[in-house]
Amino acid sequence: MTKLNIRPLADRVVIEPAPAETKTASGIFIPDTAKEKPQRGKVIALGPGKKDEPMTVTVGTNVLYGKYSGTELKWEGKNYLIMRESDIMAII
Repeated sequence: MTKLNIRPLADRVVIEPAPAETKTASGIFIPDTAKEKPQRGKVIALGPGKKDEPMTVTVGTNVLYGKYSGTELKWEGKNYLIMRESDIMAII
């Protein structure tokens, strides 16, 4: 588990995106220019939630999120996303 010194506020979560696919199911390698932005990742940190809405995800949960959800953040050489919990579509 990654130790992260960022503590999100309210209903925000920090997600470490999964690496982009490098090969298709049939074995064809995908060049860097054609790779799609990943839509799944692991929750690394989360805020305390809102007053009447507790958080439903926990640290370490694998989730699916929208393609254009969240704000990209580079921290200590790694890429992360910060987004609201409502931007998460599903728990894997």
